Amino acid sequence: MYYYLFKNNLILSKTLIDKPNYQIITEEQAKNHSGKIYILNPMNPKISRRSFIISNKSMCFLENETLMLLSSLNNSSDKNSLVPSWLEEKFKEGVVISVNPNYPNYEDVFTYSSPKKWNINVVGLGDVGATLLTGLKLLGTNSINTLGIFDLDKNKVTRLKFELSQILSANGNESNLKIQVLEESELFNCDMFVFCVSVGVPPIGKEEKDVRLVQFEGNRKVLKHYGKLARNANFKGVFAVVSDPVDLLCKSLFEDSNRDEKGNMDYKGLAPEQIRGYGLGVMNARAVYYSSLNCETANYITEGRAYGPHGEGLIIANSIENFNEDLTNLLTQKTKSANLEVRSSGFKPYIAPALSSGTLSLLDTIAGNYHYSSNFLGGTFMGCKNRYIHGCTENELVPIPSLLMKKLEETYTLLSEHPNL
Repeated sequence: MYYYLFKNNLILSKTLIDKPNYQIITEEQAKNHSGKIYILNPMNPKISRRSFIISNKSMCFLENETLMLLSSLNNSSDKNSLVPSWLEEKFKEGVVISVNPNYPNYEDVFTYSSPKKWNINVVGLGDVGATLLTGLKLLGTNSINTLGIFDLDKNKVTRLKFELSQILSANGNESNLKIQVLEESELFNCDMFVFCVSVGVPPIGKEEKDVRLVQFEGNRKVLKHYGKLARNANFKGVFAVVSDPVDLLCKSLFEDSNRDEKGNMDYKGLAPEQIRGYGLGVMNARAVYYSSLNCETANYITEGRAYGPHGEGLIIANSIENFNEDLTNLLTQKTKSANLEVRSSGFKPYIAPALSSGTLSLLDTIAGNYHYSSNFLGGTFMGCKNRYIHGCTENELVPIPSLLMKKLEETYTLLSEHPNL
């Protein structure tokens, strides 16, 4: 193992690094380093992340990324005998980060710093965007500096500029959060960009089997435009996808933003950890609601987990500790069809998604709290419980039962082999 200092960061590598600005040091010096620790692990960027939080020894020097990275039962750490024992405590602190030097801009990981207060720009001011913004204005006073708004419909912009600016309690604390009207050239002057554009949402009574997939092609075309803008702006913040279907859109965004003018993948666009899909939060919330109606599933809120996409392929595990396939299938079906129940009442289901998947999950992202969102794993975006710290993703590790892992693999294959990608 080789140890280096670069811009006051400790870097570990299995091989010698031929860079004059990387200062080689002894292991004893490395032990006394305080702060983040980066382990270099070159992998194919098409199917591996630029960076992620290492939670245990088995995650060091991966050969490939698989769903076993979500399970605490993954103990294949024997091959990592090079990893020094003194790092064990550092794993628990969440300060050890895997970095893939095959990304051209991998050194950006070393210089990332979280903003004290976030500047958030939202594009798409329809039902979802407007509701999400309302939630952020009410709840984000302590963590958000500005909310930037943009839409091609200038009437929506004007309306929300007035409405959001006039949400205020008697003590006036909310006035510290400023509302800014944006030009397209200003969209990526922020810490988080939130995509809420929805094209082709079926009207009530005209639903397909999965309303979300109907929107994919239209939303992808619009998203591609903003992905190119982010690339050209050398955007370093979080690109949050709220529009449906989030998992597939995240993957298309990663690929579209990382192509050069000739269409070749050069990986100089958005890094995987910058792209996050927000659709699973409301599925978890719906699962909590339906599970509470049945005493057999009431433990979901403390023992259960949601995985996969915001639609077909969703898995609502009734319990990690006491997994039951029948109860899991029951909860999954009820949760998956919940949006159709709302639509049958004559209304489009956007309030709960905008707040549970949007506002609340975005605020948890900012705070570094565990929440539900989609992130990159082995070349595919898939939803699970995770947190965003030090500019990287740390997926929650739980002891996933073998029957549940089989279901996760089926969903992962479904997302990986989607015909539209």
